[in-house]
This record gives sequence, C-alpha cells and structure tokens, in this order.
Amino acid sequence: MFLAKKFIGGIIDVISDIDPGQLIPSDPPPPRRPFNFAESHESEEEKQFRKVFQQLAGDDMEVSPNELMNILNKVVGKHGSLRTDGFSIESCRSMVAVMDSDSTGKLGFHEFKYLWNNIKRWQGVYLSHDADGSGVICSRELPPAFKAAGFPLNDQLYKLIIRRYSDEHGDMDFDNFIGCLVRLDAMCRAFKTLDKDNNGSIDLDIKEVKHFIYSISEEVWFLSAEKGEKTSKIHIVSHGAAVFHQI
Repeated sequence: MFLAKKFIGGIIDVISDIDPGQLIPSDPPPPRRPFNFAESHESEEEKQFRKVFQQLAGDDMEVSPNELMNILNKVVGKHGSLRTDGFSIESCRSMVAVMDSDSTGKLGFHEFKYLWNNIKRWQGVYLSHDADGSGVICSRELPPAFKAAGFPLNDQLYKLIIRRYSDEHGDMDFDNFIGCLVRLDAMCRAFKTLDKDNNGSIDLDIKEVKHFIYSISEEVWFLSAEKGEKTSKIHIVSHGAAVFHQI
C-alpha cells in the first residue's frame, strides 16, 4: 500500500524489493476519464496513489518534464547503489513525449502511474544484474538485464543500444537504462496497437510511418513489418542501421 505521507514535498522513497523473475508487462495506461468517475471506480491502492500524485503534480494534476526530472532525481539521490549523472531535462522531455497519450505535453495520473510502476520494476532489474556492484551495467550484463525487463533483443540491436546509451567503456548508468527501456516499451506498445490482427506483422503507408515515428520518439526510429513470419518482428532503422527486434 502506498503511503502518501512518504511523498510529501515530492520526496519519494517507496522503491520496494522486486523479484525480476516475476516480471510481467504492465497494461498500457487507460484513457483519461472524468475525475469523479475515476475516483468512484478506483481500488484503495489507486486512491492512495492518487493522493500521492496530487502532492507531486500540483493543482493542474499533471506532471511536467521539469517536475518529472525533480521527482526522479530525488529518487536516485536516495539510492547510493545507483550510479547516475541524474536525469536531464532533455531525457525527461523525451520520456513525457512517448508517454503522453493525449498530447498535453504532461503526464496525467494514469500515464504517470504506468511510468512509475515500470521504473520501480526496472530499478529492481538494474540492481539484480549489476553483478559486480559497480553501480552500472556493463555490456556483458546488458543482454540478461534487458531480457529480464521484458525485451529479449538480438546482438545487432544491443550494439546499437550500447552506442546510443552507454559510455565509452560500454557501461550504462541508471538514467540511460531507464530512458532506453521507456523508448523500447513505447515502441512495442505502438506496434501492438497497429497489429490489429495480432499476427506479428503490420502494413504502414507513409502517413502512418510518420505518425508512428512521431508517437514513439523525437529521434528517428523507422518501423516496417516483416511478412511471412509467425514470430513478431520489427524492422527498425535507426541512425542508418537496420536491426531486427523479436518481441
């Protein structure tokens, strides 16, 4: 149960013990509904989390990129085992962009809750796969870490991710780990939304391609479908490199 008093003033310290082996993907955030409707249909845990959210979001009941940055940096500041340079405003803007389902430029209650629950789980994955206790995940620790987080990727995509999110030694710190997973999660959710027949393939015209790119990131990620495969494959071209991601 979430205790609102632990969050007063935006100070968050409710990261619980997580068993990565029990990870199951979260359901996507539901559409926004009027406050009175939402309040009357929420569980006790959701009501407690809403109280927390009110403390964090302020009167507008939405979390801006700057507010998200402050929240996340207070979290990592309380956990010395997480090596990080801190979440930048650019990183938080990107996270808000891929989570913002109604294009308000901010995160509403369900959007924030979905992101927050994912970050809690992914923190558990991060800590459990930092085998040497260095505070970062090195390149050899990344594949099992991403698999435990729900993203079993191939070697080509790992190399692409390391170039984009790791330092010159191949080490990935916590904020880059979270930023990468948020984008992968958004990409997979967008693909599943377009895969209306649930057959693992989609056809996109040029307008849909542009919309897909815009919806998952401000970076250039191109997706098209592979035909004739029973497994779900996404053909991605990012920074000029073609890779395959099997869901």
